[in-house]
Amino acid sequence: MEREEFLSKLGIGVLAICTGCGIASCGSKSNDPGPSGGGGGGVTPPAPGSGTVFTADLNSEVTAIGTTKVSGGVILVRIAAGNVAGSFTAVQVACTHEGTNIGYNNSASKFVCPLHGSEFSQTGSVLLGPAAVALRKYTVNISGTTLSVVA
Repeated sequence: MEREEFLSKLGIGVLAICTGCGIASCGSKSNDPGPSGGGGGGVTPPAPGSGTVFTADLNSEVTAIGTTKVSGGVILVRIAAGNVAGSFTAVQVACTHEGTNIGYNNSASKFVCPLHGSEFSQTGSVLLGPAAVALRKYTVNISGTTLSVVA
């Protein structure tokens, strides 16, 4: 076998292997409604209509502005004083770019992905990419001192 023939066959074999392992599928996922899970352990967000995701006791949890609670694929943040639904926001915790868990930057009032720097508003809309899809937002209900996050 000559060198040129060998390299040609080697190239076809490597291309077939790489296509199977997903290297050829890298790129933007702007049409993808959920995270791809490739970036750091994000949890799949609860589907709309799936019911109560979790509850919080407002006597002992998320008591100060900027504090968070993460559970069941959702991040809950207190964004204002008072125990009313409007004082909180809840969005999926997995970044829509690659599924890494996001955090909340209280001083900037936005969610930030530590992996590639995507930024999201308090309602989950994209402020800065590479993420192109908004975070799923969840409903916050309050009864007495019990807060419920509902999908």
